[in-house]
Formats: sequence, C-alpha cells, structure tokens
Amino acid sequence: MDNSDCVPWASAASVTCLSLDAKCHSSSSDSSSSSSSSSSSSFPAPESQNMRHIAHTQRCASRLTTLLAVLLLVLPLSFTPAHSCGPGRGLGRRRERNLYPLVLKQTIPNLSEYQNGASGPLEGEIRRDSPKFKDLVPNYNRDILFRDEEGTGADRLMSKRCKEKLNVLAYSVMNEWPGVRLLVTESWDEDNQHGQESLHYEGRAVTIATSDRDQAKYGMLARLAVEAGFDWVSYVSRRHIYCSVKSDSSISSHVHGCFTPESTALLESGVQKPLGELSIGDRVLSMASNGQPVFSEVILFMDRNLEQMQNFVQLHTDGGAVLTVTPAHLVSVWQSEHQQLAFVFADRVKEQNYVLVRDAATGELKPQRVIQVTSVRSKGVVAPLTREGTIVVNSVAASCYAVINSQSLAHWGLAPMRLLSTLEAWLPAKEQLRSSPAKTKAEANVTAKNVSQAERQNGIHWYANALYKVKDYVLPQSWRHD
Repeated sequence: MDNSDCVPWASAASVTCLSLDAKCHSSSSDSSSSSSSSSSSSFPAPESQNMRHIAHTQRCASRLTTLLAVLLLVLPLSFTPAHSCGPGRGLGRRRERNLYPLVLKQTIPNLSEYQNGASGPLEGEIRRDSPKFKDLVPNYNRDILFRDEEGTGADRLMSKRCKEKLNVLAYSVMNEWPGVRLLVTESWDEDNQHGQESLHYEGRAVTIATSDRDQAKYGMLARLAVEAGFDWVSYVSRRHIYCSVKSDSSISSHVHGCFTPESTALLESGVQKPLGELSIGDRVLSMASNGQPVFSEVILFMDRNLEQMQNFVQLHTDGGAVLTVTPAHLVSVWQSEHQQLAFVFADRVKEQNYVLVRDAATGELKPQRVIQVTSVRSKGVVAPLTREGTIVVNSVAASCYAVINSQSLAHWGLAPMRLLSTLEAWLPAKEQLRSSPAKTKAEANVTAKNVSQAERQNGIHWYANALYKVKDYVLPQSWRHD
C-alpha cells in the first residue's frame, strides 16, 4: 500500500518534496551549465544525472519527514487546557483570582451611598400602585434562594440593574464555594421595614448571605459582590451583606455630559441667557486654550431634552458660584501645584480643588476653591457645543465634552462638525434664497424665529450619538468615564 494512503500529510509532503527537488535539480543544472561553459568537451552522462536527482530527492524527503516529526511533538506541548473564566459555570477549572475579603463595617466605594460615585441619590419610594412599579422585574434565577418571609414575592422584585448584578454574583458564589448558593433575605420592601431613606423601597438594594449561613464566608461574599458590579457594597453586619445599585434611569438614559436648562451663559451682548433658550449662532463666553475668556459661537447642540430627568453633580465654590452638571462632564480644574489647567470628570472633582470662575469685576477667569460637592436630580438636559469646545456656565469654566478624559481628543473628534458649520456659514440660507425684497421686517423676524426653533433638536445629535456608540470599540476603558 502506498504511504500516502496511510499518512494524511504524506501527499502534502510529496508535493513539498517535489518543489524542493525542483530547486535542488535546478541548482545542479546551473552548476552543470557553468561547468560546461568552462569545459565544453565533457558532459555528464544521463545515468549520473538520474542518480543525482534521486539522491537529492531522498535527502529532501528525509529532512521534511524529520521536520514534521518535530512539529508533531512540539505542537501539543505548546497548548494548555482551557480554563473557565467565570462568572458562569464552566467545564474547566475556575480561574485563579487574588481577591481579598472585606472587613466588618467596610464599604466600597468609601463614599456615601447616595453620592453619584456610588449608587446615587434617592428617586422616590415605589409602591404597587406607583407608575414606576412596572419598572421592577422579578428574578426567578434557580441558583438564588429568596427567603420571601412576606409570601408576596416582594423579595424577587428589583430593578433591572440590580437583577443583572445579582445573577452575576450568584454564579460567582457557586464557583467560589461549590454546593453553596446565594441567599437573598431582602430586596424590594413594601412594608416599611427599613429606614426612611432606603433604596430597598426603590428595588435598588438587596441584603444577601450564603445558603449555608457560614459567617466566615461573608467577607469574601462582599468582595464577590464588588467584583459582580454592585455600585455600593457594605459589610454592614456579621449576619448579612448589603448591596445597592444606581437607578436604571441614570444608567439607561445617557451617560454623556449636559447642563441644566436653567443654567446660564453670558452672551457677547452682556445678557445672561438660560441654556434652555440658547440658539445656534449665539456667541457665548468660553475659554481659550490658554485659559483666557473669549466669546465663541454655538454651532450645535450635542443633546437637548427639556423633559428628561437626570442626576447632576453640583460644585459649590467659596466665591458663591454653583455649577450643576452631569457626572461624566469635563470641568476645568486648576492644579496649583503644577501651575497648569486640567479637565476632570465632574464627579471626580473633590473639595479643596480649584475651578476657574469668571470675576465679575475684571471679566477674567480666576481659580476658586470648591468647598462642597453635592448631588441633585433635576429635569432637562442641554449640551451646547461651541467652536472653542468650552463654555462658561454659571460663571464656571467647563468643557463642552464628556465621557472621555481628554479635552483635546474630544475636540478633535468634533472637528467635522466645526468644518460643516463653517461651510454652512458661507452658503446662503434657504430662507434667504426664497425671500422676496418686499418681505417686511416683521415677517423676517418671524422667519428667523422659526428657523431658530427648527434648529433645536429634541434628543441627542446624530453625530454625537455615533461617537458615543463607537467609543467602546476604539478607546481603552481607562480613558472613558466609568
């Protein structure tokens, strides 16, 4: 039987040998031709050529066989068994993790539960007859035990985000302690069994333990809850762990940066105008790259929705200025130790930091110390974009951008919109082309007002929305607001 029928790669080896043989034969032919040029009277016999051809072929086949044998021995050694990475139940071994348990009374993050850096402010109690009751979802995960002392199924009801994190935690618990399941002792509360300001009333908090009630596991259980993505975890008692999450509305809405409609900007005419009434083309006070005040044109609204409820951060300065802005928005911070200006996410500005505030007497932007950082929930979001990429709101200098921690990169990303705005400024407006010379001044004012109203979109600008969608694929997580 031919070897190619027994060994799957024999045919491939034969083809490779033929190619190698062709090279060897061609090299021998070249040497033969060179020798013939020097001595035209002596030609090798056909038998010697055949013998040389066979010898070269045997050497090539032997080398290739040796090479394939080495590869067959080395390749299996270069692969290791795949491990299951969790948090789900995999077929392989559990991934090794260096996790440290929390200690009693420890909370992560080390903030108030109601700050934006944790689970955020209260949004109001949810009852069965409340309109928001439909936003609570039941959790029927078989890997989770629900105590349900009331017998009403209330402990299975929770917000969507809470359910998502709880399911992840349940798999982590089973991976950490085989045979042990996650126990939920309390979730949504409709019987007022907690304090007045409790996220249990909103379905955003759970009290958890392990099914075996082994208190020695609770420190690690708290750590697993942190790893599962809960926004605030507290090893509050030796008997259980408390976890809570941000509201679904603050997560599912938009996480980019906006101001409140009531916040004001200074026009070039000297008038303070609410952001909710700004129009495209208005020239508002901004900040140049060198930190100097400059008036810049509003070219579009990256977002504008006067009805949406949103969580905001409020920065209070020692000079009385108050900036209200979404957590992911960039705010200018003066770093006195380095004598330079930086842009920082609003929810990461701390007390004793310095922000640039317009001096009413001189008109200059000067550092003022932040003396208080609070959270507030308000209605309406407005995000104007100026040519400078900055804007002074409520006398505080801020960026027009959010989500990513680089002012220059964000400004570069909006360059096409600035170019488009410039091109549109060179072209006559449609109303100007259609208007007749006999049109009265009053009619022209009405037309201009209608144009201004038409320019105000309700929602996220299409280009900004496209950038928000691609950021997760092109930017590292360390650059984005978490």
